[in-house]
Amino acid sequence: MRPSSVAIIGASDDPVRIGGRPLAYMLSQGFRGALMPVNPNRPTVQGVPAFARVADLPQAPDAAIVAIPGEAAVQAVADLGARGCGAAIVFTAGFAETGEAGAAMQARLLEAARPHGLRLLGPNCLGMFNATLGYYPIFSASFENGWPRTALPRMGGVGIASQSGAYGSHLFAAARDRGIATPVLVTTGNEADIGLADIIGWMAGSDEVQVIAAYAEGIQNGPRFVAALEAARRAGKPVVMMKVGRSALGMAAAQSHTASIAGDDRVMDAVLAEFGVHRARTTEELLDVCYVAQRGIFPARNTLGVVTVSGGAGVLMSDAAESVGLPMPPMPEAAQARLKRIVPFSSPLNPLDCTAQATNDMSVIGTFAESMMVDGGYASVIAFFTQWGASPSIAPRLRTELKAVLDAHPDRIFVLSILAPLDRVREWEADGFLCMEDPSRAVIALAAMGRFGESFARDAEAAAALPPIPLPDTSPNEADAKRILEAAGIPMVPEAACASVEDAVAAAEAIGYPVVAKILSPDILHKSEMGGVLLGLGHADAVRAGFATLMQRARAHAPEARIDGVLVAKQVTGGVEIALGVVRDPVFGPMAMVGLGGVFIEIFKDVAFRRCPVDAGQAEAMIRSLRGFPLLDGARGKPKADVAALAQALVALSRFAAAAGPRLASAEINPLLVLPAGQGAFAADAVIEVA
Repeated sequence: MRPSSVAIIGASDDPVRIGGRPLAYMLSQGFRGALMPVNPNRPTVQGVPAFARVADLPQAPDAAIVAIPGEAAVQAVADLGARGCGAAIVFTAGFAETGEAGAAMQARLLEAARPHGLRLLGPNCLGMFNATLGYYPIFSASFENGWPRTALPRMGGVGIASQSGAYGSHLFAAARDRGIATPVLVTTGNEADIGLADIIGWMAGSDEVQVIAAYAEGIQNGPRFVAALEAARRAGKPVVMMKVGRSALGMAAAQSHTASIAGDDRVMDAVLAEFGVHRARTTEELLDVCYVAQRGIFPARNTLGVVTVSGGAGVLMSDAAESVGLPMPPMPEAAQARLKRIVPFSSPLNPLDCTAQATNDMSVIGTFAESMMVDGGYASVIAFFTQWGASPSIAPRLRTELKAVLDAHPDRIFVLSILAPLDRVREWEADGFLCMEDPSRAVIALAAMGRFGESFARDAEAAAALPPIPLPDTSPNEADAKRILEAAGIPMVPEAACASVEDAVAAAEAIGYPVVAKILSPDILHKSEMGGVLLGLGHADAVRAGFATLMQRARAHAPEARIDGVLVAKQVTGGVEIALGVVRDPVFGPMAMVGLGGVFIEIFKDVAFRRCPVDAGQAEAMIRSLRGFPLLDGARGKPKADVAALAQALVALSRFAAAAGPRLASAEINPLLVLPAGQGAFAADAVIEVA
């Protein structure tokens, strides 16, 4: 990232070829370190003395660029390692992204580097730059239209980390054209060694970068990625990420592009939310959030105030704020009355509509905006002045009024929504304003600043060490799974495993009618689909008939299945059916899940995830995030459910999963019957799958 000497393997005298661009860029941008082109066919390359072989280099380079094809690249890496090079940026394609043969060659590339401690960026990568040093080991043509800004007044630099080379350079070019400083760009390609997580982690600790923008197709190493996000959070550096591969088609494209595993998108959402990462859906949104984040103001208790000359725009912004959860509290009544006396036909609630009267008396705008800051105390402000920002008769007076307010409150985020030529926008930005044409996009970006602030304000959460929990050698049947989970602290509905019909009748008599009867088999996980659950058995004859029916259905449905008998359980009514589960994500490990239960969970998909283990507060936040939470909160006059007991069951399941280790493939409780407040929650069905 900060070398003092660079070798270019495959250096070209042509400054527009892949092997020529990096040298041309570094020469033009004043890189002060040693440049050592390697080309056996020329004594000089672009006027710089060249060397025939890596072994001929006069010194061990800190970094090297590899711009030669196939197996020659593997040999070049081996030679660089032997020469003592620290890191190689491998442009060469044709590795794991092409299939099995390419993956085998990529393994050889890594084997050539590892014995020497040589780190690899790539292969199949566009390269990177650190503009603060004039260091450009990259072959993008983007710089023909302008170089990156390394810094702007009162603004932090945005570092871009991207698994895609072309898209990473697209982000840089779009940011440059937007007026965003981007001192560092790193594209990681196939990530044979150095991955996106390593780059985010480096940016978290670097002086060059204050905001981190990332593009990802798949995460290879979950623990490293999590550690990098936590490092950024602790450093107070916002991470804005575009994670693609949401759809089946997108996942397939990601796999073919850089051999990435896209993974479960809901799990990725949960992990990013845990660390306060803003997940951008579009390039425009990513740039908007980075643009505002450059200012470095992240209110932990964010509120939005709007001052406008358009009532319609005020409604638009109010809708946008509600959709992203950004509070817009009204102005204090005393302040409203005072502003109403100044402009009787204004609407000083919030939004503050000062009307077109301001064209006659521009001090009205200053008064309204200052009241919003002092009386309203809003952390974020949008001032909507449409074309006034470029009007020769209005803009100078407007600028004077608003700059006085901005200078008096440097701790607030102040966004102007104006339409103006670029040179006029730059004048407003030079005064310290953030300028955005679309007020709805401004609302989304400002909401992100508050979420960053909330995340930065949280203390680091260290998970307590849990004693390991032994698992059986094979997946248990339902009764055994329930015994394991009950020992982990999850309450169960009273029940008994019954090998014979008479055992079933005795169990029903002891438990009390009505009862539920279920087929008991470790090989039949989804019992309702084969008629393996009978409800409302109210007497002994019904239990006898039910036992026979279940046995017959099980043999017909799964002739090879192991049948351990029938499970007889107390039929509990009046509860809300919730599903709890744990899935082992291949990247991030065990993930706790809660959602609306019953047979429709896969249809509605109203679920929340979080990495295991979770504590009571995190569990309750997951529960309250469900769209169906009103069912637990007393909807339509029903009693409120025992959410605290539900949260404790989720905590217990997550701790069990964290302690059970990698042999736990999954666990599910569906349904967990959540009774009215104070009456608890009880598992009525459970499955444990052991790998």
